Amino acid sequence: MSNFRTLDLAVEFYEKTEELKIKGHMRDQLDRAASSIALNLSEGNAKNSVKDKKRFFQMAYGSLRECQTIFRLAKIDDSEIVKKADHLGACLYKLLKSNIHAFR
Repeated sequence: MSNFRTLDLAVEFYEKTEELKIKGHMRDQLDRAASSIALNLSEGNAKNSVKDKKRFFQMAYGSLRECQTIFRLAKIDDSEIVKKADHLGACLYKLLKSNIHAFR
């Protein structure tokens, strides 16, 4: 998966979310949602059918949107993480709209 840039971005995004000062149940939810992006991209990429790949990539996109909502609820205004989320969202959107194949 060395050429799967969207996965690399998802891992970077997860690492940045770990630095945010959020406590309690929102921290737990953010950790699950942020890790889910990378995990679903990786699992989806291992699937053989385009339909299966898209299903996992769509789940990753949904998890990113969940993270962005957590930022709003927790009043996170860190411009770096917001930009990284927007960039990752654009990449996920393009991935979903592309002619999906394996990224190895």
